[in-house]
Amino acid sequence: MSKNVGQRTVLGFDFGKKYIGVAVGQELTGSASPLGSIRAKEGIPNEMELTKFIKEWQPDYLVVGLPLNMDGSEQQLTLDAKKFGNRLSNKFALKVEFQDERLTTADAKERLFAAGGYRNLKKDNIDAESARLIIESYFETLYD
Repeated sequence: MSKNVGQRTVLGFDFGKKYIGVAVGQELTGSASPLGSIRAKEGIPNEMELTKFIKEWQPDYLVVGLPLNMDGSEQQLTLDAKKFGNRLSNKFALKVEFQDERLTTADAKERLFAAGGYRNLKKDNIDAESARLIIESYFETLYD
């Protein structure tokens, strides 16, 4: 039984070639929480780590950040992120939404630094915080 918009759980991903940030969000609150990151080799995620997040959170759908150039055009990483999203959709039979993620990494670093200084700027934290921001910016588009 599918849930109504506004009541669904979503997993968000900040795609990268070596690490993929993960966050979980609830439409009801319009907020998300960083979970950590998954190791990847050339953009292919560690299968066990990925499956663990999906099983644990049982998301209704997934959101993958699209790394676009500042002018909105695509780059190789954009295509790789789309491929990653399509693989997720096929493997877990879940709908995948894509969200423009320009500036999320800079925003994530700024927020983490403000919250805890340099110590807080570990790669794992940045990737997961970026995934959180991707989900929250996606939620904003739902209610526009």
